[in-house]
Amino acid sequence: MHRQTARTRAIFLDIDGTYADHGLAPEAHVDAVRMARKLGHLVFVCTGRPLSMVPGHILDAGFDGTITGAGARVEVDGEVLKDARFEPDLAARIVETLDAHHAAYILEAPEALHGRTGVDRRLREVLGPIFAGRPQHDGVLSTDVDPLEDILGPMQYSDDLRATSYAKISCFDSPVPLTRLMETFGPKVGLIPSSLSALGERAGEIFMAGTHKAVGIQVVEARLGLDRADIVAIGDSANDIEMLEYAGVGIAVAGGHPAVLAVADRVTAAPAGNGVALAFAELGLLG
Repeated sequence: MHRQTARTRAIFLDIDGTYADHGLAPEAHVDAVRMARKLGHLVFVCTGRPLSMVPGHILDAGFDGTITGAGARVEVDGEVLKDARFEPDLAARIVETLDAHHAAYILEAPEALHGRTGVDRRLREVLGPIFAGRPQHDGVLSTDVDPLEDILGPMQYSDDLRATSYAKISCFDSPVPLTRLMETFGPKVGLIPSSLSALGERAGEIFMAGTHKAVGIQVVEARLGLDRADIVAIGDSANDIEMLEYAGVGIAVAGGHPAVLAVADRVTAAPAGNGVALAFAELGLLG
């Protein structure tokens, strides 16, 4: 592929399935982030995870800021520029509905994850088999990372979550299809498939309508005076669609969600193939 002439870029990286695979970041990705920043480019995490679920070993590569909660929270150079949450009444109603249908879910906030007492047992049952097959290929940043602990580590438990302040919900196991439950929540609530596609229709992410990664990017763009044409976004999941559409260069990960591949300008390899590093090199970000 033709190598483009280098110019100052702002790159926004999804974590799961893009920068890292089940919590493991290839050393080539870490090196690419550090080199790109050394050469004057800006690199941001742009993830559906809340900040409380972004482990230190991911951030250790060094980033210019973070967009977390799929656009709900934005931080640049240590300054929080946005921190949106569900309105309290609506937040309580969603929790009541999920509880009434015995769904296994977590409420995601920047400071912590929140779950009902005992939900950790259901998460281990549902997610354990998926994470057990996580890759242990050469070149990962750490081979002792437990992706399930990324979820359970920051979890706080309660028998009543109706008063909890949160920005997003990850539902991992719902006996009733989430699409049916969504009909009761109204237009202020959206639903996308879970990034863990193996969970199927019983899982999904419930978010504030109108909040997505491109909204977070726009906050960064306005603060730093970025040129949209110089924005690069790389992602693989349904919550990456808007940011790839918005970016001057949108790069999908091979094998990603079909809708992401459909809107991408380019395709790069999965983490096992050092796709972020390859994309950086092709864009001339590594010198």
